Amino acid sequence: MAYHALDFLSLDAELSEDERLVRDLARSFVTDRVLPVIEQHFRAGTFPTELIPAMGELGFFGPNLEGYGCAGLGSVAYGLIMQELERGDSGVRSCASVQGSLCMYPIWRFGTEEQKQRFLPDMAAGRKIGCFGLTEPDHGSDPGGMETRARRIDGGWVLNGTKRWITNGTIADVAIVWAKTGEDARSIRGFLVEKGTPGFSAPEIEKKWSLRASVTSDLIFDDVEVPDENVLEVEGLRGPLSCLNQARYGIAWGAVGAMQACFDEALQYAQHRTQFDKPIAGFQLTQAKLADFATEISKAQLLALRVGRLKERGEAKPWHISMAKRNNVYWALEIARATRQILGASGITHEYQCGRHMANLESVITYEGTHEIHTLILGKQLTGIDAFK
Repeated sequence: MAYHALDFLSLDAELSEDERLVRDLARSFVTDRVLPVIEQHFRAGTFPTELIPAMGELGFFGPNLEGYGCAGLGSVAYGLIMQELERGDSGVRSCASVQGSLCMYPIWRFGTEEQKQRFLPDMAAGRKIGCFGLTEPDHGSDPGGMETRARRIDGGWVLNGTKRWITNGTIADVAIVWAKTGEDARSIRGFLVEKGTPGFSAPEIEKKWSLRASVTSDLIFDDVEVPDENVLEVEGLRGPLSCLNQARYGIAWGAVGAMQACFDEALQYAQHRTQFDKPIAGFQLTQAKLADFATEISKAQLLALRVGRLKERGEAKPWHISMAKRNNVYWALEIARATRQILGASGITHEYQCGRHMANLESVITYEGTHEIHTLILGKQLTGIDAFK
């Protein structure tokens, strides 16, 4: 059945013609290239690497960056791409989000001109893939407690430590790795560790029931030497946290895509599934669910669009992005779960999307800042009291 995106509040009118064209391009790519293969990859626990060249050709990697082969789109256009990619699958959106926001962005913002020229054009085209190494086995929500260390040597640094839950890790050509050069968070530096560097390995994490169509890895550093020319020009948590804000913004839009996919599936199923001599869409309890879906999707669209416009004016604050990520992912997960209920037993089969989105969103609500962490970011902004300490 054909896909019908919900636009209950006629928000298309708030988009420019170029933004709609970008959205429609990404929507066609997902319909034609992602959806026909994604269930097979989800079941097999593999990532559709065959999509990477096409995503690069279409400008989906770092599309909001200027120069170096990047498309130079606005924040809303970028968000709309993430929305459509996640309509296909969180794993596909995660690949693009990590590539652009967590890997290309720090090179673009904190890299030397030589680093930008060496990495960004190939990454924009999908010829090189990046990953972002911040989270560790014992340090997720508190990145300042990281244990990975960088020790100074003549002409460079030696890295030792382990990162975990790293999207794209095993297939990456370059890892953006954050490590302490001293004992506190102020000493954190960013290092570009290239694939094949002696002592560096990236084994894939298997046996996942969420984000199965995504490469998730450990990054292991055993006396890995990194030359000075591969060090980013930033110190402290400001570096990695600025990257996370870019990714969290894209996730807020991505969650709208997952909501849209589930709503469309629930509505079409309810209109065709007959019980007690009429479609289940005609029963009050089903209509109540669909009314809630439409309301929360519309609110999520408004929130993402408003934050996007603020971002384009340079006025978006981290707590704005936290609100959008927190709200939109929460409701995307709730809608996926309720869609499964509308579909009944059919909802647990791979014939339908809602179960896959539901499983994936259990990861999305945790990564790039858990729901609880974003709650505390908002709480601090509202009260002026830091609940983290």
